[in-house]
Amino acid sequence: MAPGPIDKTLTGKPSVNGTDLVHGDAFMAGSEVAPSISVSTTFRFPHPSDNSPSAVPFDKLDPRTSTRHVYSRYTTNVTSRAEQVLSKINDGFALTYASGLAAGYAALLALQPTCIAITGGYHGCHGFIKIYCKTRDNVKVIGIDDDYPTGEEGKRVVCWLETPLNPTGESRDIKYYADKVHKFGGKILIDSTFAPPPLQYPFKWGADVIMHSGSKYFGGHSDLLCGVLVVKTLPEWNVLWSDRTYAGSMLGSMESWLLLRSLRTLHLRVPRQSESATTIAQWLAKGGDGIPEGVITKVWHSSIQEKDARGWVPKEQMEGGWNATFAILLSTQEQAQFLPHSLKILYRALGGVDSLIEHRLMSDPGSHPCLVRISVGVEDVNDLKDDLRRGLQTVSKKAQVKL
Repeated sequence: MAPGPIDKTLTGKPSVNGTDLVHGDAFMAGSEVAPSISVSTTFRFPHPSDNSPSAVPFDKLDPRTSTRHVYSRYTTNVTSRAEQVLSKINDGFALTYASGLAAGYAALLALQPTCIAITGGYHGCHGFIKIYCKTRDNVKVIGIDDDYPTGEEGKRVVCWLETPLNPTGESRDIKYYADKVHKFGGKILIDSTFAPPPLQYPFKWGADVIMHSGSKYFGGHSDLLCGVLVVKTLPEWNVLWSDRTYAGSMLGSMESWLLLRSLRTLHLRVPRQSESATTIAQWLAKGGDGIPEGVITKVWHSSIQEKDARGWVPKEQMEGGWNATFAILLSTQEQAQFLPHSLKILYRALGGVDSLIEHRLMSDPGSHPCLVRISVGVEDVNDLKDDLRRGLQTVSKKAQVKL
C-alpha cells in the first residue's frame, strides 16, 4: 500500500530512509513511475456533473494533499509531491519557495519579530533582514549572545541561528539558544542548510522553524534554486502557504521536478559527502602528507570543533554525520585567490555532487580575504586529496605579505 500524507502531529522520530524518499509521495502519483515534467500554469476544472471528490470548489481542497490543481501559484503535482517527501524526512510540515532567501524572508513575514538575534552566517540572510527592517519601525537586530528583551517584547524576539555556520562549517548549540529565547516567549529559527537530514534534526533540540536553501543538498546537483521552510503544525503551514500564494514566491514547475528527482537520492549522496568531507577536513587540519608547511593556517569543521565555554560539542546534535562544507584559511590572499584555479577536480563554484571550492571574498565582501570554502561532493576521496595536495603545493610558492 502506498504511504499516505504525514500525520497532523509530529512523531518525534525523524529519519531519512530510501523508502520515504522514493515512495513518500506515492499516494499522489498516477500510473507513471517517473513523474512527468509539466510546466502548465493552469489546469482544467472538473465538469459540474462529475461526482468525484475533485469536483468540490477549489477553496474546499486541501492544498497539501489534493491531486487536483487549479493554478501553479497555488499548487502543482510535482511541487506538492516534493513537499510531502520533505515533510516526512523532517518530521514536520514543509513548504517550498523560489529560493532560500525567499524562504527566509517568508519566515520573517510570518513570525513578525520586533527583535532579531543573529550573529554571523550567510550574508544573504543579513540582506533580507535589512529589507524586513525597512518595512517596519524600530526593529532591533542584536547578537545571539546579547541579552534578549523580556516581557511582552520578549514574545516578539526571533533567534536566527545558522548551524553549521556558513562559510566555516562550525556548529552551534541549538538547545542552548532555544532555551534562551523560549524563556521569554520568543521563537528560534534554524538555518540547517549545511546539515540536511540525516545529519541534523533541529526540531529535536527545540527549533520552532527550520529553513533550508534547497539549492544545496536537497537539490544537490547545482541545477535549481529552491528554499524550504518546515514548521511543526498544520495551521502554521497554512499561514505560510497563504502568504506564499499572494507574495508570489512559489517554486517553479521545472525546479519542483528537479527537486523531486534529487530527493530520491538524498540518503545516498549526503552520507557519502559527509564522510569524505570529514576525512579531508581532518587530513588538512593535521597537515597531511604532501601539504606544504605553513600554507594553511586554520581549518574549520564541526568534527574538529573544540568545546565552547559551556563545554558543549556538536557530536550529539550532528547525529547522522558531519557537514560536507567547511573552510580553510591560507597564509596570503594571493594563495586564496589562486587555489581554486590550481585544481582539476574541485571547481571554482559552490554546492552539488561535484566537489567545489571558492575564494569566499569573491561572493561575500565581508569574508576574510584568505578564507577558502570547500564543498565536498561524491568523488573518490583519495582523488580529492591528490587534487588539493597538488593545488596547495602550487600556491605555496606564491609568497606575498601575510594578512
